[in-house]
Amino acid sequence: MAKNKTVFVCNECGYEATKWLGKCPACNSWNSFFEQKIVESKNSSLKAEKNANNVPQKLNSYEAKETIRTLTGFEELDRVLGGGLVKGSLILLGGEPGIGKSTLILQICDKVKGNGQVLYVSGEESAEQIKLRADRLRN
Repeated sequence: MAKNKTVFVCNECGYEATKWLGKCPACNSWNSFFEQKIVESKNSSLKAEKNANNVPQKLNSYEAKETIRTLTGFEELDRVLGGGLVKGSLILLGGEPGIGKSTLILQICDKVKGNGQVLYVSGEESAEQIKLRADRLRN
């Protein structure tokens, strides 16, 4: 059975809220929210659970394989990551506002982009903010 849900999305940065807001708390844009209906299906989540391998396995039944890592160009970060980035992995970088997380991430992206594609995901900054910071770093 499908269940309807309504969210309000900022037209400027994509911030989502459960109710309409006059000013976006993420990018401070005024009157930028629009209503979006989302249809959730309970059956789809049940199918995913049935298809998943939910059988517990003993840890010693798995064979550890050496992984190829990509160096970030930052010696201390490579050390913390166990020797660099692992292809297909996800790294979550957290910290206080203003300490340079976004700047560090953009610098890492610049250093590893020759080894493949980089996906930059941000829950706080708009694409325009990221582009401006990237342009400043190039100069």
